[in-house]
Amino acid sequence: MLENREEELTTVRVQDPRVQNEGSWNSYVDYKIFLHTNSKAFTAKTSCVRRRYREFVWLRRQLQKNAGLVPVPELPGKSTFFVGSTDEFIEKRRQGLQQFLEKVVQNVVLLSDSRLHLFLQSQLSVPEIEACVQGQGPQTVTEAILHYAMSNCGWVQEEESRAALLPGGDLQGSCAGLGSPQGPSCLERFPYWSDFGMDEPHSDSPEEPAEPLGAGLEEQ
Repeated sequence: MLENREEELTTVRVQDPRVQNEGSWNSYVDYKIFLHTNSKAFTAKTSCVRRRYREFVWLRRQLQKNAGLVPVPELPGKSTFFVGSTDEFIEKRRQGLQQFLEKVVQNVVLLSDSRLHLFLQSQLSVPEIEACVQGQGPQTVTEAILHYAMSNCGWVQEEESRAALLPGGDLQGSCAGLGSPQGPSCLERFPYWSDFGMDEPHSDSPEEPAEPLGAGLEEQ
């Protein structure tokens, strides 16, 4: 008798780009990352976080560093000479970021990196992710993800109004809130992004602003 095994599927969406600090010289764009899966590789079945381009750049560097000879998908480029409106640039980038994550979550080697899971399933900053991975905080990677997943389930109602993402998927399985208090901080903030490969020449501190939206979208 054949064993009835459920196919493991993972859906990831990058959507809802928002300008943060709009009208200010330190404005930037971040994106909502919604993930729904029945894969045992993930701690939470459903998660939702917001990330900016700079964090994607850091993630890819870390994945490549730890993946050895396994190629890591490319991110959308940082062309300074983009021809078109700001909205077109943001949409083009959103599509590129989604394609990047879709390829990453299908790669078994990349899925073994704890940084990827904290990036997708917690709202920890880059320094906090590094701290958790290095065991320098009070929580393990799994504990950090579960704490965030249980922090606020209200946003799931928004997702439940849409078509099911996976066959037999249950959005109530676990969740992570947007606009809710952030997940646990593994330690006090580190002083500089450059300590973690974020070596852009401007505003390396995680608490300091990046370039203005109109002048430096490619870096954000």
